[in-house]
Amino acid sequence: MAKSSADDEELRRACEAAIEGTKQSIVMSIRVAKSRGVWGKSGKLGRQMAKPRVLAISVKSKGQRKKAFLRVMKYSSGGVLEPAKMYKLKHLSKMEVITNDPSGCTFTLGFDNLRSQSVAPPQWTMRNTDDRNRILVCILNICKDVLCKLPKVVGLDIVEMAIWAKDNTPVVTTQKTTEDGEPVTEAVTETDLKVTVEKELVSQAEEEDMEALLGTYVMGIGEAEAFSERLKRELQALEAANVHAILESEPLVDEVLNGLEAATNIVDDMDEWLGIFNVKLRHMREDIESIETRNNKLEMQSVNNKALIEELDKVIDRLRVPSEYAASLTGGSFDEADMLQNIEACEWLAKALRGLEVPNLDPIYANMRAVKEKRAELEKLKATFVRRASEFLRNYFASLVDFMVSDKSYFSQRGQLKRPDHADLRYKCRTYARLLQHLKSLDKNCLGPLRKAYCSSLNLLLRREAREFANELRASTKVSRNPTVWLEGSTGSSQNANTDTSAVSDAYAKMLTIFIPLLVDESSFFAHFMCFEVPALAPPGGSASGKKPNNDDGNDDDDLGIMDIDETDKKPGKTSPDLTALNESLQDLLDGIQEDFYAVVDWAYKIDPLRCISMHGITERYLSGQKADAAGFVRLLLGDLESRVSMQFSRFVDEACHQIERNERNVRQMGVLPYIPRFAALATRMEQYIQGQSRDLVDQAYTKFVSIMFVTLEKIAQQDPKYADILLLENYAAFQNSLYDLANVVPTLAKFYHQASEAYEQACTRHISMIIYYQFERLFQFAKKIEDFMYTITPEEIPFQLGLSKMELRKMLKSSLSGVDKSIAAMYKKLQKNLASEELLPSLWDKCKKEFLDKYESFVQLVAKVYPSENVPGVTEMRGLLASM
Repeated sequence: MAKSSADDEELRRACEAAIEGTKQSIVMSIRVAKSRGVWGKSGKLGRQMAKPRVLAISVKSKGQRKKAFLRVMKYSSGGVLEPAKMYKLKHLSKMEVITNDPSGCTFTLGFDNLRSQSVAPPQWTMRNTDDRNRILVCILNICKDVLCKLPKVVGLDIVEMAIWAKDNTPVVTTQKTTEDGEPVTEAVTETDLKVTVEKELVSQAEEEDMEALLGTYVMGIGEAEAFSERLKRELQALEAANVHAILESEPLVDEVLNGLEAATNIVDDMDEWLGIFNVKLRHMREDIESIETRNNKLEMQSVNNKALIEELDKVIDRLRVPSEYAASLTGGSFDEADMLQNIEACEWLAKALRGLEVPNLDPIYANMRAVKEKRAELEKLKATFVRRASEFLRNYFASLVDFMVSDKSYFSQRGQLKRPDHADLRYKCRTYARLLQHLKSLDKNCLGPLRKAYCSSLNLLLRREAREFANELRASTKVSRNPTVWLEGSTGSSQNANTDTSAVSDAYAKMLTIFIPLLVDESSFFAHFMCFEVPALAPPGGSASGKKPNNDDGNDDDDLGIMDIDETDKKPGKTSPDLTALNESLQDLLDGIQEDFYAVVDWAYKIDPLRCISMHGITERYLSGQKADAAGFVRLLLGDLESRVSMQFSRFVDEACHQIERNERNVRQMGVLPYIPRFAALATRMEQYIQGQSRDLVDQAYTKFVSIMFVTLEKIAQQDPKYADILLLENYAAFQNSLYDLANVVPTLAKFYHQASEAYEQACTRHISMIIYYQFERLFQFAKKIEDFMYTITPEEIPFQLGLSKMELRKMLKSSLSGVDKSIAAMYKKLQKNLASEELLPSLWDKCKKEFLDKYESFVQLVAKVYPSENVPGVTEMRGLLASM
């Protein structure tokens, strides 16, 4: 086995030299490899980052205290050891052997005073397990002896370490001298050299005293027989003296015996008397017990009778019906002045019924005849009162609404819009709010008919208010009606295009502003007033929109907002029967009022269909604002209104698209089709009407309009193929010109703008190519033949083909280019002839000249390859000619 670096004296001296002046002594020094490597799947340590280091354990004495340190030494560039780091062993908290290392030679030391615990501690790798065990055992021994504590050991068995330490304790050689004077070498362990000196049990002085004492004792009893005789004589003398003393004390003994006999006689007499007294006391005790038993029974009977009387009084009190309450329950009035007494009677009746129930009444009394009869009597009282109260409330609700409906000044009239005011109605209803709560506690089933009666009565009032308000709203809104024919080719369709119809959407917004908060408040009040057990969301007195009508009472403690029914119903575990019942009741309360909202929408559509965009934005804004605390029916109403507006706008879009498609059936179309500029005007106005989130509605309309416009344009163009490209390029150019400003701000229109631009370029290319080939057909057909032959034969062979000889080339050039200026002028006239939009002519002529030059340049290059000796007018000459035209 290789020698361990822990036994290297040179290494120890180098370490001591490195810490010279620190008053510390080196206990052990050993070479290690420092790394922060990661053990891979192969289980081999990544040693590419390992660095040679020396771990040294040093001790510093300060009086009786000792301090231990772990020093890390590194090699300088000159190979000299120098201190790198120092750790105090008193902070050593963990000693862990890395389990991923198959050799077991890698370990880490954890200190609890390091600033950054998130950084992994360095890993120390030894050459073999003996070196590892040697330094770890040394650290453990120092921690145990000097610091009196041990760190936590992970991945290492302490017992195995102890066994190893026992088997590998360093051996120290000692020399002894034999009797003959020859030296002998012995191998002993370090622990054998430690001699424990025990304290002597007996001192030398004590031993000498004990020997003197024993010597004296032997000398005193040296003659055994003489000593025995002397002891016998002394014993006999003592026995004779005892017998003489006994004989002298006989008279005293007789006197004592006589006294004892007299005392015995007295004791016998006393025992006889005690027996007599004991019999008498036993008889007396039996008499006392009998008397106590009779007294206890009488006392218990008295207590029971008293408790029974008290219990009977309580039962009788429970069974007694106060005459004033009975009168109120069976025949009392329900006027406002008598409601306090009615409420007290209800409270007493509910309490009395609860008092006769088993949890509140002893089960022993539950089957008593009197209790059963009294319970039946109370149930009869309850049924009578519930029937009377329900009948009164049904009539009361109907009379309140009938009184309000009969008063025409309460509703909107001609020339006067009146905001509905339900403050007085709610005030009168609140008088009976507590009565309804008591009715619910007495009989839950009675609330169903009452809720239906309230809903049917108030539904009449709400529908009348909405109808009168909507009628007057439409009558008081003065605006001229716009024609619905927006994209038709008639000349009169644009006369009223700029008419201001904002009053239409303002009227719709006013309808929502007045009635949506009112309907939400009515829903909330109804839910609270009719005792629905649903969670309240809005604060008392608040309305769903955050705005309170001017005439409404802002301090209503009974107005509670109701959580969104639809959303709450969908949440698992939150559904309650009251939510379903409330939703059904709200349907009865508000059903039918939507027709008046629909009427306003339809009226606005007839005046100006484009106002559907504004109304859609207004509805969306209300819908998003009411989502948090609007009642379920109001949410549904707003959703239906949004659908209605979308449907009407879709109807307008379909009619306009039908007007566009009718252009296809007209006689031959020339120039810009009328729906192109009209669509630009329509889009401009639609952008002015966008509010809120109506962008999607308008973008969908744009998509449908433009798609139909482009399809119809292509169909019209195909009816006359000769002029198809002219019609296409003029209309696509007009589409771009009319929508240039809007396309910069509307992404949907920008997409169609680019689509029209591509179609325009394609139509221009086709039309220009047709004009060029019409004037220079022979020239470019000759070039086409040359190009076709160049795929199969070499350029030198082409002049010998039929129709491509040099003579044919000269004839073709003469016929095509002899009057080239006239041909170019003819191209311009042909381009100008059928073009209805004169503003397009300059750009088209520039495109035409560029296209002709490109084609002519290709022709000149072909001729140069195939007919190098022939003279052809150059490209520069042709460009100059075109520039002068």
